[in-house]
Amino acid sequence: MSSIFIGKDTDGLTQRLLLDKANRHGLVAGATGTGKTVTLQILSEGFSKAGVPVFAADVKGDLSGISQSGSEDHKLHDKLIARAEKIGLEDYGYDARPTIFWDLYGEKGHPVRTTISEMGPMLLSRLMDLTATQEGIMNIAFDVAEDNDWPLIDLKDLNQVLVFISENRKDLMMDYGNITSQSVAAIIRSLLVLEREGANQFFGEPALKLTDLMRTDTNGQGIVNILAADKLINAPRLYSTFLLWLMSELFEELPEVGDPDKPIMAFFFDEAHLVFDESPKALVDKITQVARLIRSKGVSVWFVTQNPADIPDDVLGQIGNRIQHALRGYTPKEQKAIKASADAFRPNPNFETKDVITELGVGEALVSILDEKGRPQVVGQTLIRPPSSRLGPATEPERETVMKGSPVKGIYDEAIDRKSAYEILKEKRDAARKAQEEAAAKEVKAKTTKKKSTSRRSGRRRDTALEAGMKAGARSIASSIGRQLGGKHGAAIARGILGAILRR
Repeated sequence: MSSIFIGKDTDGLTQRLLLDKANRHGLVAGATGTGKTVTLQILSEGFSKAGVPVFAADVKGDLSGISQSGSEDHKLHDKLIARAEKIGLEDYGYDARPTIFWDLYGEKGHPVRTTISEMGPMLLSRLMDLTATQEGIMNIAFDVAEDNDWPLIDLKDLNQVLVFISENRKDLMMDYGNITSQSVAAIIRSLLVLEREGANQFFGEPALKLTDLMRTDTNGQGIVNILAADKLINAPRLYSTFLLWLMSELFEELPEVGDPDKPIMAFFFDEAHLVFDESPKALVDKITQVARLIRSKGVSVWFVTQNPADIPDDVLGQIGNRIQHALRGYTPKEQKAIKASADAFRPNPNFETKDVITELGVGEALVSILDEKGRPQVVGQTLIRPPSSRLGPATEPERETVMKGSPVKGIYDEAIDRKSAYEILKEKRDAARKAQEEAAAKEVKAKTTKKKSTSRRSGRRRDTALEAGMKAGARSIASSIGRQLGGKHGAAIARGILGAILRR
Protein backbone atom coordinates (compact mmCIF):
# COMPACT_ATOMS: atom_id res chain seq x y z
CA MET A 1 0.00 0.00 0.00
CA SER A 2 1.67 3.22 -1.15
CA SER A 3 -1.22 5.70 -0.89
CA ILE A 4 -4.44 6.50 0.97
CA PHE A 5 -7.64 6.83 -1.05
CA ILE A 6 -9.31 10.14 -0.17
CA GLY A 7 -12.02 10.50 -2.79
CA LYS A 8 -12.83 11.40 -6.37
CA ASP A 9 -13.18 14.90 -7.78
CA THR A 10 -15.62 16.35 -10.30
CA ASP A 11 -13.02 16.03 -13.06
CA GLY A 12 -13.05 12.25 -12.56
CA LEU A 13 -9.60 12.19 -10.95
CA THR A 14 -8.91 10.02 -7.93
CA GLN A 15 -7.36 11.89 -5.01
CA ARG A 16 -4.78 9.82 -3.16
CA LEU A 17 -2.38 10.82 -0.42
CA LEU A 18 1.05 9.42 -1.28
CA LEU A 19 2.52 7.90 1.85
CA ASP A 20 6.07 8.92 0.98
CA LYS A 21 4.86 12.54 0.81
CA ALA A 22 2.70 12.40 3.95
CA ASN A 23 5.52 13.66 6.17
CA ARG A 24 5.20 17.01 4.36
CA HIS A 25 2.32 17.54 6.78
CA GLY A 26 -1.30 18.42 6.10
CA LEU A 27 -4.24 20.69 6.84
CA VAL A 28 -7.91 19.78 7.27
CA ALA A 29 -10.05 22.90 7.56
CA GLY A 30 -13.72 23.79 7.42
CA ALA A 31 -16.64 25.19 9.33
CA THR A 32 -18.41 23.14 11.99
CA GLY A 33 -20.59 20.39 10.53
CA THR A 34 -18.91 20.25 7.11
CA GLY A 35 -17.25 16.85 7.55
CA LYS A 36 -13.82 17.49 9.08
CA THR A 37 -14.17 14.66 11.61
CA VAL A 38 -15.06 12.12 8.92
CA THR A 39 -12.04 13.23 6.87
CA LEU A 40 -9.86 12.82 9.95
CA GLN A 41 -11.42 9.37 10.41
CA ILE A 42 -10.74 8.14 6.86
CA LEU A 43 -7.16 9.45 6.97
CA SER A 44 -6.61 7.66 10.30
CA GLU A 45 -8.03 4.46 8.80
CA GLY A 46 -5.74 4.76 5.80
CA PHE A 47 -2.63 5.31 7.90
CA SER A 48 -3.56 2.41 10.18
CA LYS A 49 -4.07 0.02 7.24
CA ALA A 50 -0.65 1.06 5.93
CA GLY A 51 0.95 0.09 9.25
CA VAL A 52 1.36 3.68 10.50
CA PRO A 53 0.41 4.37 14.16
CA VAL A 54 -1.92 7.34 14.64
CA PHE A 55 -2.50 9.80 17.46
CA ALA A 56 -5.62 11.96 17.37
CA ALA A 57 -7.63 13.99 19.87
CA ASP A 58 -11.35 13.23 19.99
CA VAL A 59 -12.89 16.58 20.82
CA LYS A 60 -16.56 15.67 20.20
CA GLY A 61 -16.40 11.95 21.03
CA ASP A 62 -17.34 10.87 17.49
CA LEU A 63 -13.89 9.64 16.55
CA SER A 64 -14.12 6.82 19.11
CA GLY A 65 -16.29 5.00 16.55
CA ILE A 66 -13.11 4.10 14.65
CA SER A 67 -12.70 1.27 17.16
CA GLN A 68 -15.95 -0.31 15.92
CA SER A 69 -16.85 -1.76 12.55
CA GLY A 70 -19.44 -0.04 10.41
CA SER A 71 -22.71 -1.93 10.07
CA GLU A 72 -25.49 -2.54 7.60
CA ASP A 73 -27.86 -1.62 10.42
CA HIS A 74 -26.49 1.93 10.53
CA LYS A 75 -29.04 4.54 9.48
CA LEU A 76 -26.62 5.92 6.86
CA HIS A 77 -25.72 2.52 5.40
CA ASP A 78 -27.47 3.10 2.07
CA LYS A 79 -25.89 6.54 1.64
CA LEU A 80 -22.44 5.19 2.46
CA ILE A 81 -22.78 2.42 -0.11
CA ALA A 82 -24.07 4.90 -2.71
CA ARG A 83 -21.11 7.24 -2.04
CA ALA A 84 -18.64 4.35 -2.40
CA GLU A 85 -20.18 3.34 -5.73
CA LYS A 86 -20.23 6.91 -7.02
CA ILE A 87 -16.52 7.44 -6.44
CA GLY A 88 -15.53 3.98 -7.69
CA LEU A 89 -14.47 2.52 -4.33
CA GLU A 90 -14.95 -1.09 -5.39
CA ASP A 91 -13.45 -2.85 -2.35
CA TYR A 92 -15.49 -0.86 0.18
CA GLY A 93 -16.48 -2.80 3.28
CA TYR A 94 -16.82 -2.42 7.02
CA ASP A 95 -14.13 -3.04 9.60
CA ALA A 96 -12.74 -1.60 12.82
CA ARG A 97 -9.29 -0.23 13.54
CA PRO A 98 -7.08 -1.43 16.42
CA THR A 99 -7.50 1.30 19.02
CA ILE A 100 -6.10 2.43 22.37
CA PHE A 101 -8.13 4.96 24.35
CA TRP A 102 -6.32 7.59 26.43
CA ASP A 103 -7.56 10.32 28.77
CA LEU A 104 -5.59 12.91 30.77
CA TYR A 105 -8.27 12.58 33.47
CA GLY A 106 -8.22 8.77 33.39
CA GLU A 107 -12.00 8.53 32.91
CA LYS A 108 -12.54 7.41 29.29
CA GLY A 109 -9.18 5.85 28.65
CA HIS A 110 -5.82 4.94 30.12
CA PRO A 111 -4.35 7.82 32.13
CA VAL A 112 -1.81 9.98 30.33
CA ARG A 113 0.92 11.37 32.57
CA THR A 114 4.20 13.16 32.25
CA THR A 115 6.54 14.60 34.85
CA ILE A 116 7.20 18.24 35.62
CA SER A 117 10.81 17.73 34.51
CA GLU A 118 9.79 16.32 31.14
CA MET A 119 7.37 19.17 30.52
CA GLY A 120 10.13 21.71 31.16
CA PRO A 121 10.01 25.35 32.34
CA MET A 122 9.09 26.92 28.98
CA LEU A 123 5.93 24.90 28.34
CA LEU A 124 4.95 25.08 32.01
CA SER A 125 5.31 28.86 31.93
CA ARG A 126 3.07 28.97 28.86
CA LEU A 127 0.58 26.66 30.53
CA MET A 128 0.48 28.94 33.57
CA ASP A 129 0.52 32.18 31.54
CA LEU A 130 3.52 33.52 33.48
CA THR A 131 5.23 36.85 32.91
CA ALA A 132 8.84 37.02 31.71
CA THR A 133 10.03 37.64 35.29
CA GLN A 134 8.02 34.71 36.63
CA GLU A 135 9.30 32.48 33.85
CA GLY A 136 12.84 33.39 34.93
CA ILE A 137 12.07 32.24 38.46
CA MET A 138 10.54 29.05 37.07
CA ASN A 139 13.86 28.38 35.35
CA ILE A 140 15.68 29.01 38.64
CA ALA A 141 13.43 26.47 40.38
CA PHE A 142 14.33 23.85 37.77
CA ASP A 143 18.05 24.67 38.08
CA VAL A 144 18.00 24.44 41.88
CA ALA A 145 16.16 21.10 41.73
CA GLU A 146 18.62 19.72 39.19
CA ASP A 147 21.70 20.95 41.09
CA ASN A 148 20.44 19.29 44.30
CA ASP A 149 19.20 16.11 42.61
CA TRP A 150 15.57 16.71 43.63
CA PRO A 151 13.29 14.93 41.12
CA LEU A 152 10.41 17.10 39.89
CA ILE A 153 7.57 14.64 39.29
CA ASP A 154 4.29 16.34 40.12
CA LEU A 155 2.84 19.70 41.11
CA LYS A 156 3.56 19.29 44.82
CA ASP A 157 7.25 18.78 44.00
CA LEU A 158 7.37 22.05 42.10
CA ASN A 159 5.42 23.79 44.86
CA GLN A 160 7.94 22.71 47.52
CA VAL A 161 10.93 23.79 45.44
CA LEU A 162 9.33 27.20 44.93
CA VAL A 163 8.76 27.53 48.68
CA PHE A 164 12.40 26.54 49.26
CA ILE A 165 13.83 29.17 46.91
CA SER A 166 11.56 31.79 48.44
CA GLU A 167 12.71 30.96 51.97
CA ASN A 168 16.37 30.87 50.92
CA ARG A 169 16.35 33.56 48.24
CA LYS A 170 19.07 35.68 49.89
CA ASP A 171 21.50 32.77 49.78
CA LEU A 172 20.48 31.66 46.27
CA MET A 173 20.48 35.02 44.50
CA MET A 174 24.28 35.15 44.28
CA ASP A 175 24.31 31.94 42.21
CA TYR A 176 20.97 32.01 40.37
CA GLY A 177 19.88 35.63 40.05
CA ASN A 178 17.14 37.79 41.51
CA ILE A 179 14.28 36.04 43.32
CA THR A 180 11.30 37.94 44.75
CA SER A 181 8.82 36.46 47.16
CA GLN A 182 5.98 38.23 45.31
CA SER A 183 6.79 36.48 42.01
CA VAL A 184 7.14 33.11 43.72
CA ALA A 185 3.77 33.62 45.40
CA ALA A 186 2.19 34.45 42.02
CA ILE A 187 3.55 31.22 40.53
CA ILE A 188 2.23 29.19 43.44
CA ARG A 189 -1.21 30.76 42.93
CA SER A 190 -1.04 29.71 39.27
CA LEU A 191 -0.29 26.17 40.40
CA LEU A 192 -3.54 26.19 42.36
CA VAL A 193 -5.41 27.17 39.17
CA LEU A 194 -3.80 24.24 37.36
CA GLU A 195 -4.88 21.89 40.11
CA ARG A 196 -8.48 23.06 39.76
CA GLU A 197 -8.29 22.32 36.02
CA GLY A 198 -7.17 18.76 36.79
CA ALA A 199 -3.50 19.14 35.86
CA ASN A 200 -2.47 17.35 39.05
CA GLN A 201 -3.75 14.16 37.40
CA PHE A 202 -1.61 14.81 34.32
CA PHE A 203 1.66 15.29 36.19
CA GLY A 204 2.93 12.11 37.79
CA GLU A 205 4.20 8.61 37.17
CA PRO A 206 4.26 6.24 35.42
CA ALA A 207 4.96 8.73 32.64
CA LEU A 208 3.79 7.98 29.13
CA LYS A 209 6.33 6.20 26.94
CA LEU A 210 6.22 7.31 23.34
CA THR A 211 6.81 3.73 22.23
CA ASP A 212 3.33 2.90 23.53
CA LEU A 213 1.88 5.42 21.07
CA MET A 214 3.79 3.89 18.18
CA ARG A 215 2.50 0.33 18.26
CA THR A 216 1.28 -1.98 15.52
CA ASP A 217 -0.96 -4.97 16.10
CA THR A 218 -0.16 -8.59 15.29
CA ASN A 219 -1.30 -8.06 11.71
CA GLY A 220 1.08 -5.15 11.23
CA GLN A 221 -1.66 -2.52 11.27
CA GLY A 222 -0.99 0.76 13.01
CA ILE A 223 -2.81 1.27 16.28
CA VAL A 224 -5.01 4.38 16.42
CA ASN A 225 -4.49 6.23 19.72
CA ILE A 226 -7.60 8.23 20.60
CA LEU A 227 -7.30 10.93 23.28
CA ALA A 228 -10.64 11.72 24.93
CA ALA A 229 -10.72 15.51 24.72
CA ASP A 230 -14.39 16.39 25.22
CA LYS A 231 -13.64 17.40 28.82
CA LEU A 232 -10.06 18.49 28.21
CA ILE A 233 -11.15 21.04 25.62
CA ASN A 234 -12.69 23.05 28.48
CA ALA A 235 -9.12 23.59 29.71
CA PRO A 236 -7.74 24.86 26.38
CA ARG A 237 -4.35 25.90 27.73
CA LEU A 238 -3.74 22.45 29.19
CA TYR A 239 -5.00 20.80 26.00
CA SER A 240 -2.78 22.77 23.64
CA THR A 241 0.26 22.56 25.91
CA PHE A 242 -0.09 18.78 26.13
CA LEU A 243 -0.26 18.40 22.35
CA LEU A 244 2.73 20.68 21.88
CA TRP A 245 4.65 18.75 24.54
CA LEU A 246 3.85 15.47 22.81
CA MET A 247 5.00 16.74 19.43
CA SER A 248 8.18 18.15 21.01
CA GLU A 249 8.90 14.81 22.69
CA LEU A 250 8.52 13.02 19.36
CA PHE A 251 10.92 15.48 17.80
CA GLU A 252 13.53 15.07 20.53
CA GLU A 253 13.40 11.29 20.90
CA LEU A 254 12.96 9.99 17.35
CA PRO A 255 16.01 9.42 15.15
CA GLU A 256 16.53 11.11 11.79
CA VAL A 257 15.09 9.02 8.94
CA GLY A 258 14.95 11.53 6.10
CA ASP A 259 12.06 10.83 3.70
CA PRO A 260 10.77 7.33 4.49
CA ASP A 261 8.44 5.29 2.28
CA LYS A 262 5.72 5.95 4.83
CA PRO A 263 5.54 7.98 8.06
CA ILE A 264 6.74 6.61 11.37
CA MET A 265 3.60 8.12 12.92
CA ALA A 266 0.67 10.36 11.98
CA PHE A 267 -0.24 13.09 14.46
CA PHE A 268 -3.54 15.00 14.24
CA PHE A 269 -3.69 18.41 15.95
CA ASP A 270 -7.47 18.93 16.28
CA GLU A 271 -8.75 22.40 17.24
CA ALA A 272 -5.26 23.61 16.29
CA HIS A 273 -6.17 27.27 16.71
CA LEU A 274 -6.05 26.74 20.49
CA VAL A 275 -2.30 26.24 20.24
CA PHE A 276 -1.74 29.63 18.67
CA ASP A 277 -4.33 31.82 20.39
CA GLU A 278 -2.53 34.50 22.40
CA SER A 279 0.71 32.49 22.31
CA PRO A 280 3.93 34.49 22.69
CA LYS A 281 6.17 34.74 19.64
CA ALA A 282 8.82 32.53 21.25
CA LEU A 283 6.31 29.70 21.55
CA VAL A 284 5.02 30.10 17.98
CA ASP A 285 8.64 30.01 16.83
CA LYS A 286 9.09 26.75 18.73
CA ILE A 287 6.02 25.20 17.08
CA THR A 288 7.21 26.32 13.67
CA GLN A 289 10.65 24.87 14.30
CA VAL A 290 9.25 21.53 15.45
CA ALA A 291 6.82 21.34 12.51
CA ARG A 292 9.65 22.02 10.08
CA LEU A 293 12.24 19.66 11.56
CA ILE A 294 10.01 16.78 12.67
CA ARG A 295 9.42 15.96 9.02
CA SER A 296 12.90 14.42 8.89
CA LYS A 297 11.90 12.22 11.87
CA GLY A 298 9.18 10.66 9.72
CA VAL A 299 6.21 12.18 11.59
CA SER A 300 3.22 13.37 9.57
CA VAL A 301 1.57 16.30 11.37
CA TRP A 302 -1.98 17.33 10.43
CA PHE A 303 -3.51 20.56 11.71
CA VAL A 304 -7.30 20.34 11.98
CA THR A 305 -9.10 23.66 12.42
CA GLN A 306 -12.10 25.68 11.29
CA ASN A 307 -10.25 28.26 9.24
CA PRO A 308 -6.73 28.22 7.74
CA ALA A 309 -6.36 31.79 9.01
CA ASP A 310 -6.17 30.26 12.51
CA ILE A 311 -2.71 28.92 11.66
CA PRO A 312 0.30 31.28 11.47
CA ASP A 313 1.79 31.76 8.01
CA ASP A 314 5.13 30.29 9.09
CA VAL A 315 3.37 27.05 10.03
CA LEU A 316 1.16 27.02 6.93
CA GLY A 317 4.34 27.29 4.92
CA GLN A 318 5.33 23.81 6.17
CA ILE A 319 2.10 22.21 4.91
CA GLY A 320 2.05 20.41 1.56
CA ASN A 321 -1.26 18.51 1.66
CA ARG A 322 -4.52 20.43 1.99
CA ILE A 323 -8.13 19.37 2.43
CA GLN A 324 -10.51 22.31 2.65
CA HIS A 325 -14.16 21.78 3.59
CA ALA A 326 -16.77 24.52 3.28
CA LEU A 327 -16.26 27.95 4.81
CA ARG A 328 -18.94 30.51 5.51
CA GLY A 329 -18.40 34.12 4.45
CA TYR A 330 -20.94 36.47 5.98
CA THR A 331 -18.62 39.23 7.19
CA PRO A 332 -15.80 41.11 5.46
CA LYS A 333 -13.27 39.35 7.69
CA GLU A 334 -14.66 35.91 6.78
CA GLN A 335 -14.70 36.80 3.07
CA LYS A 336 -11.08 37.89 3.30
CA ALA A 337 -10.20 34.55 4.95
CA ILE A 338 -12.00 32.67 2.16
CA LYS A 339 -10.00 34.50 -0.49
CA ALA A 340 -6.74 33.78 1.37
CA SER A 341 -7.64 30.10 1.60
CA ALA A 342 -8.50 29.93 -2.10
CA ASP A 343 -5.25 31.64 -3.08
CA ALA A 344 -3.28 28.92 -1.25
CA PHE A 345 -4.42 26.29 -3.80
CA ARG A 346 -3.02 25.65 -7.25
CA PRO A 347 -5.86 26.97 -9.46
CA ASN A 348 -8.19 24.66 -11.38
CA PRO A 349 -9.19 26.10 -14.78
CA ASN A 350 -12.63 24.46 -14.52
CA PHE A 351 -13.90 26.49 -11.55
CA GLU A 352 -13.29 29.51 -9.37
CA THR A 353 -11.85 28.20 -6.11
CA LYS A 354 -13.06 31.15 -4.04
CA ASP A 355 -16.66 30.57 -5.07
CA VAL A 356 -16.61 26.80 -4.63
CA ILE A 357 -15.37 27.00 -1.01
CA THR A 358 -18.68 28.49 0.12
CA GLU A 359 -20.79 26.06 -1.97
CA LEU A 360 -19.31 22.74 -0.84
CA GLY A 361 -21.76 20.24 0.67
CA VAL A 362 -21.22 18.04 3.70
CA GLY A 363 -18.63 15.41 2.83
CA GLU A 364 -17.18 17.49 -0.02
CA ALA A 365 -13.83 19.27 0.06
CA LEU A 366 -11.26 21.03 -2.06
CA VAL A 367 -8.26 18.71 -2.12
CA SER A 368 -4.70 19.39 -3.20
CA ILE A 369 -2.18 16.64 -2.54
CA LEU A 370 1.53 16.53 -3.36
CA ASP A 371 2.41 14.54 -6.45
CA GLU A 372 5.34 12.13 -6.96
CA LYS A 373 7.76 15.03 -7.33
CA GLY A 374 6.47 16.82 -4.25
CA ARG A 375 4.51 19.46 -6.19
CA PRO A 376 0.97 20.51 -5.14
CA GLN A 377 -1.59 19.10 -7.56
CA VAL A 378 -4.29 21.20 -9.15
CA VAL A 379 -7.08 21.62 -6.61
CA GLY A 380 -10.04 19.29 -7.09
CA GLN A 381 -13.62 19.52 -5.85
CA THR A 382 -13.75 16.10 -4.19
CA LEU A 383 -16.33 13.73 -2.77
CA ILE A 384 -14.68 12.28 0.36
CA ARG A 385 -14.82 8.49 0.66
CA PRO A 386 -17.02 6.92 3.36
CA PRO A 387 -15.30 5.40 6.41
CA SER A 388 -15.19 1.64 6.99
CA SER A 389 -15.46 2.06 10.75
CA ARG A 390 -18.54 3.36 12.51
CA LEU A 391 -19.83 6.85 11.90
CA GLY A 392 -20.54 8.07 15.42
CA PRO A 393 -19.19 7.33 18.89
CA ALA A 394 -18.49 4.01 20.55
CA THR A 395 -20.78 3.15 23.46
CA GLU A 396 -19.46 2.95 27.01
CA PRO A 397 -19.59 -0.89 27.08
CA GLU A 398 -17.74 -0.96 23.73
CA ARG A 399 -15.11 1.42 25.06
CA GLU A 400 -14.66 -0.74 28.16
CA THR A 401 -14.26 -3.86 26.02
CA VAL A 402 -11.54 -2.16 23.95
CA MET A 403 -9.72 -1.10 27.11
CA LYS A 404 -9.87 -4.60 28.60
CA GLY A 405 -8.05 -5.93 25.54
CA SER A 406 -5.62 -3.02 25.39
CA PRO A 407 -1.90 -3.83 25.00
CA VAL A 408 -1.11 -1.21 27.68
CA LYS A 409 -3.65 -2.47 30.22
CA GLY A 410 -2.19 -2.33 33.73
CA ILE A 411 0.83 -0.22 32.75
CA TYR A 412 -0.58 3.26 33.42
CA ASP A 413 -3.81 2.62 35.30
CA GLU A 414 -2.35 3.00 38.81
CA ALA A 415 -0.36 6.08 39.81
CA ILE A 416 3.05 5.70 41.50
CA ASP A 417 4.25 8.26 44.06
CA ARG A 418 7.98 7.69 44.57
CA LYS A 419 10.38 9.78 46.65
CA SER A 420 10.92 13.10 44.92
CA ALA A 421 11.46 16.80 45.69
CA TYR A 422 8.39 17.03 47.94
CA GLU A 423 9.46 14.15 50.18
CA ILE A 424 13.15 15.22 50.23
CA LEU A 425 12.37 18.80 51.21
CA LYS A 426 9.75 17.65 53.72
CA GLU A 427 12.40 15.46 55.40
CA LYS A 428 14.78 18.43 55.49
CA ARG A 429 12.15 20.64 57.06
CA ASP A 430 11.14 17.94 59.54
CA ALA A 431 14.79 17.42 60.50
CA ALA A 432 15.33 21.18 60.93
CA ARG A 433 12.16 21.46 63.02
CA LYS A 434 13.22 18.52 65.19
CA ALA A 435 16.67 20.05 65.71
CA GLN A 436 15.07 23.35 66.76
CA GLU A 437 12.75 21.57 69.18
CA GLU A 438 15.67 19.62 70.69
CA ALA A 439 17.73 22.81 71.04
CA ALA A 440 14.81 24.56 72.70
CA ALA A 441 14.30 21.63 75.07
CA LYS A 442 17.99 21.68 76.04
CA GLU A 443 17.82 25.40 76.71
CA VAL A 444 14.77 24.99 78.94
CA LYS A 445 16.47 22.13 80.80
CA ALA A 446 19.63 24.18 81.30
CA LYS A 447 17.66 27.11 82.70
CA THR A 448 15.75 24.80 85.08
CA THR A 449 18.98 23.21 86.37
CA LYS A 450 20.56 26.62 86.94
CA LYS A 451 17.50 27.82 88.86
CA LYS A 452 17.55 24.78 91.18
CA SER A 453 21.28 25.24 91.87
CA THR A 454 20.77 28.89 92.73
CA SER A 455 17.89 27.95 95.01
CA ARG A 456 20.05 25.46 96.96
CA ARG A 457 22.84 28.01 97.46
CA SER A 458 20.42 30.58 98.82
CA GLY A 459 19.72 28.30 101.94
CA ARG A 460 16.75 28.64 104.27
CA ARG A 461 14.37 31.48 104.12
CA ARG A 462 15.26 34.53 106.18
CA ASP A 463 13.59 34.95 109.59
CA THR A 464 11.28 37.82 110.20
CA ALA A 465 12.34 40.50 112.74
CA LEU A 466 10.03 39.00 115.42
CA GLU A 467 11.39 35.48 114.84
CA ALA A 468 14.97 36.71 115.01
CA GLY A 469 14.29 38.52 118.32
CA MET A 470 12.61 35.46 119.89
CA LYS A 471 15.51 33.21 118.86
CA ALA A 472 18.06 35.64 120.33
CA GLY A 473 16.15 35.75 123.63
CA ALA A 474 15.98 31.95 123.71
CA ARG A 475 19.73 31.69 123.25
CA SER A 476 20.27 34.09 126.18
CA ILE A 477 17.93 32.14 128.53
CA ALA A 478 19.48 28.79 127.56
CA SER A 479 22.96 30.12 128.19
CA SER A 480 21.96 31.43 131.63
CA ILE A 481 20.44 28.07 132.66
CA GLY A 482 23.51 26.26 131.46
CA ARG A 483 25.83 28.40 133.57
CA GLN A 484 23.68 27.92 136.69
CA LEU A 485 23.58 24.12 136.34
CA GLY A 486 27.19 23.96 135.30
CA GLY A 487 29.15 21.07 133.77
CA LYS A 488 28.25 18.76 130.92
CA HIS A 489 24.75 18.19 132.17
CA GLY A 490 24.02 21.88 132.24
CA ALA A 491 25.29 22.33 128.72
CA ALA A 492 23.25 19.40 127.38
CA ILE A 493 20.09 20.67 129.06
CA ALA A 494 20.70 24.13 127.61
CA ARG A 495 21.17 22.73 124.06
CA GLY A 496 17.95 20.70 124.36
CA ILE A 497 15.92 23.71 125.51
CA LEU A 498 17.42 25.92 122.80
CA GLY A 499 16.67 23.34 120.05
CA ALA A 500 13.09 22.89 121.17
CA ILE A 501 12.52 26.62 121.12
CA LEU A 502 14.16 27.17 117.73
CA ARG A 503 12.16 24.36 116.11
CA ARG A 504 8.85 25.97 116.96
